[in-house]
Amino acid sequence: MTQVNTSLQTIDIRLPVSSLEAYLHYVNQIPMLTQEEELALATRLKQNNDLEAARRLILSHLRYVARVAKGYMGYNLPLADLIQEGNVGLMKAVRRFNFEKGVRLVTFAMHWIKAEIHEYILRNWRIVKVATTKAQRKLFFNLRNMKKHLGWMTQQEVDDIAKDLGVKPQTVRDMELRLASTDASFDLPTDADEEYTTAPALYLEDHRFNPAKELEQSNWSTQSSDTIYAALERLDERSQDIIRARWLDEENKITLQDLADKYQISAERVRQLEKNAMLKLRKAVESL
Repeated sequence: MTQVNTSLQTIDIRLPVSSLEAYLHYVNQIPMLTQEEELALATRLKQNNDLEAARRLILSHLRYVARVAKGYMGYNLPLADLIQEGNVGLMKAVRRFNFEKGVRLVTFAMHWIKAEIHEYILRNWRIVKVATTKAQRKLFFNLRNMKKHLGWMTQQEVDDIAKDLGVKPQTVRDMELRLASTDASFDLPTDADEEYTTAPALYLEDHRFNPAKELEQSNWSTQSSDTIYAALERLDERSQDIIRARWLDEENKITLQDLADKYQISAERVRQLEKNAMLKLRKAVESL
């Protein structure tokens, strides 16, 4: 038998087949802390920022995270991901735990564990977010448990739930509709028969290859180019050379210093000439 020794007892780490089963097998063997041990570790963490104490506190409570995460399997999300998010909440709780309040860590951490799992579910349960306001979030995690049957709720049931949760009846109705809806694929499945299957993609017009628009764009580009070159002809020879070299020659663009060396002037003077040439070019384009 393969074993690992801890400071408290020996743990059997013979692993089942799947990685998730292996993880659950492992965390369930990590010894729980007594109140005195928990207090000593929390004191070391708070006073000395002892990371080993934090690790011990986290490891001894991983089984509780797994237990809480299993309660959210009805949302059709991977249990491994739910446990992972819950572990994040546990780590946040350990960092914020105040042992001086006289509360055990498992009690304090439960809020943080559930909060992280709730956030994960709300982000991933549907493509479109189903709960954004505080009232909607409260309803999302309570409504399914409070419904007495699988059909639509009666007005009396809606009123009772609204009263219990402190929200408006219309908010309950809205959430009931959201919970009953399902995500629809935008595109057809790869194995679908297009003659008998519908999808939003089938009803949208494809504008990528519109000949009229392509011709219009081509004519506009040609006209703009012709206008620019016609306006460029109105500039003096040096200004034309600067504009062509700096803006129109895609393959051999040169720097201000290169032009300065060519005309035996300073780079700052070339920059001024370029600026003035651009202003003249803009005016010439507007006049055409």
